[in-house]
Amino acid sequence: MKFAIEYVVDSTADGASLATPEGLAEVATVAEELGFAALALPEHPAPSRKWLTHGGHETLDSMAALGFVAALTSRLQIMPHLLVVPYRNPFLAAKALATLDRLSRGRLVVGAGSGYLSSEFLALGVDMEQRKVLFDEGIEVMRGVWSSTNFSFEGETVTAKDVAAIPGPLTPGGPPIIVGGNSALSRRRAARLNGWSPMLLSAEVASSTRTQALTTIPELAKGIESVRTMAADAGNDGPLLFNVATPHLEFPGSGGSLEEHRDHLGQLEDAGVDQFLVRPSHRGVAAAIDSLRTYADAVGLA
Repeated sequence: MKFAIEYVVDSTADGASLATPEGLAEVATVAEELGFAALALPEHPAPSRKWLTHGGHETLDSMAALGFVAALTSRLQIMPHLLVVPYRNPFLAAKALATLDRLSRGRLVVGAGSGYLSSEFLALGVDMEQRKVLFDEGIEVMRGVWSSTNFSFEGETVTAKDVAAIPGPLTPGGPPIIVGGNSALSRRRAARLNGWSPMLLSAEVASSTRTQALTTIPELAKGIESVRTMAADAGNDGPLLFNVATPHLEFPGSGGSLEEHRDHLGQLEDAGVDQFLVRPSHRGVAAAIDSLRTYADAVGLA
């Protein structure tokens, strides 16, 4: 199994902050040295104060920060996770992502979601009621403009004629897109694209993030198998990436013994998970580096 780091910052933390070029540079280079597969940055450009003080977290701009990471590393994959597709014009998103893919020499994986924070949609001037069509048309436009130098589109939310967005991505057809979310709709989208990125969580947490509850590994295994089946039926030969977060993502801070965590990872791997999302300490650079080294040693990376 591979391991991806979710980079969450706390600009008020004691010690050297992760919200600095030095902090991001050190975490990224150490992560690559330790053998982590990817560095993921979440996206919340305009969250409400209430969200931040009730379990939310600070973020950097994912695409700007990932460009910085790409320049400092040579192997580490870079991953917006999750890029909220409805938040931006898909041609602007396609150009930014194509640039990241090209300048990282093809190391970009796009985690894509449809968003859930109503206050953020309001602040950005985006109609949350249209998020499903904005997501689907956004993905179609991005993949289309990545594959053609004469791209036209007529949809419900996007109209374009003879667009040539050059230079395009380095990866033929564009970087892989994996779909976040636990719903049946997310799985259907994932089967048409390049994989699925669900989260094991309770019904209470699922309600707050506007997705379906996914509470057990057997449920997760059924979901992964359904994505594989739908992909095969649609003629999608893959490869598919299954990237998963669970309540263990902050281990050992999430509790439990090392043996229990290793058993958890083994069960995930048996369920078909390819990559596990790890969140290092956000309490400053030293704490983050220490937690990464500890985790790498615990799971046999170091």
